Amino acid sequence: MYGISVTYSPILSLIYLSYCRKIIGIERINLYFCIIMMYYRRKILLSILEVFGGQLNKINLQKLLLLFSKYQDKPYFEFVPHRYGCFSFQSNWDIQALKTYGKIKDTGKGWELEKMTSFRNELTADDRNKLSHLHRVYKSFSTDELMRETYIKYPYYAIRSEKAEELLTEVEFIRVMKQKPEKKHSALYTIGYEGITIEKYFNKLLLNDVKILCDVRRNPLSQKVGFSKKQLKSVCDALGITYIHLPQLGIPSEKRQNLVTQKDYDVLFEDYETNYLINQGEYIKIIFDLVEKNQRIALTCFEASFCQCHRSKVAKAVTELEYWNYELIHL
Repeated sequence: MYGISVTYSPILSLIYLSYCRKIIGIERINLYFCIIMMYYRRKILLSILEVFGGQLNKINLQKLLLLFSKYQDKPYFEFVPHRYGCFSFQSNWDIQALKTYGKIKDTGKGWELEKMTSFRNELTADDRNKLSHLHRVYKSFSTDELMRETYIKYPYYAIRSEKAEELLTEVEFIRVMKQKPEKKHSALYTIGYEGITIEKYFNKLLLNDVKILCDVRRNPLSQKVGFSKKQLKSVCDALGITYIHLPQLGIPSEKRQNLVTQKDYDVLFEDYETNYLINQGEYIKIIFDLVEKNQRIALTCFEASFCQCHRSKVAKAVTELEYWNYELIHL
């Protein structure tokens, strides 16, 4: 359409949208991009806003979204424990995209639909019924009541809340605190983000009480939303995890081409260990020192399997240091 090649990458689509607005000046492009980027999960967000009168404060939307997601057999959103309880980074990025497309606006107090267009009818019949039930049950709940409801029903998401102790009884608050992982032993973890959401990734880190995330990618860029350096660090900051980038331990991208079989990976990693990693003792020692000082550190890269990722070789080098006496765990 209009000679523009469209990709489903959210970042590239926003770039195209900006280009069309500034250079081509075709207003219909807005509608075009809204159509191609209107994922089902975004219709859920818009539908929740719609049934609750077209506007919700930001905390209420997150709480209602969690409650709705728990009704679903296969939820479209996942959550992490945040400063006011459950929070979905994916939903927040979707909301920002919907704001860019002119579907909603930020009122300063919350989110409001630009137009009361019905998106409910574009949901499945089952989800429409679940949405109606959500509205019947929670239409009169205040923000504090919604927070309390989610804290009681799903206490894990309240472990980082600034409001939990205030809103809950002593017994209820103790139940929340029992969900908080507090591991006493020191360990080095490794984790990849291939095939999982940003929330599932960080819940793995939080449940293992990881204190520092060491990114060992040479170039910390990703087409997967949330995993490029700036966004990854931002999420770490929000969840109380320190982010450190150690590009010196990465493998140049040109060496990672045409990796098909496990043997291909084995050949690459043998070369990496023999000709490169052996000269990076300074940075291996940095990781060791971080484990000693902070107890639980995670090395991260892309691949789901540590067998197909150089982070396993970095971890191996750390465990081979003379004074290593800790556990190595691949998440």
